[in-house]
Amino acid sequence: MSVELNHTIVHSRDNRESAEFLAHILGLEVGAEWGPFIPIGTSNGVTLDFATIPAESITPQHYAFLVSDEEFDAAFARIREAGITYFADPHGKQPGEINHHHGGRGLYFMDPAGHGMEIITTPYTFPEQ
Repeated sequence: MSVELNHTIVHSRDNRESAEFLAHILGLEVGAEWGPFIPIGTSNGVTLDFATIPAESITPQHYAFLVSDEEFDAAFARIREAGITYFADPHGKQPGEINHHHGGRGLYFMDPAGHGMEIITTPYTFPEQ
């Protein structure tokens, strides 16, 4: 068996709020609550398991999602309709813009717990090391 990422736990102030927020933006389904977790599954089999913890214990993380052009358009429309602030860059210096890195499109936004979310249509490419 090859090594694959199966799931990760995403800390949140309210697991249901954060799971429903991201599922709505990405057009995904929220799974059934399992113990302290509210899961969202991605098409490549990775599950994001949202867990409620005290807000002061949350360390902001970054989550990037590779989407098709059609999925990007739909997610971008939902972001704009919800009035969510988005940026072309991860540092928030280009509000209201998208980027065109690596020949695709991308943008960044924050989830309710303060995690940096990113949607991209083309995977990043880096020079060989």
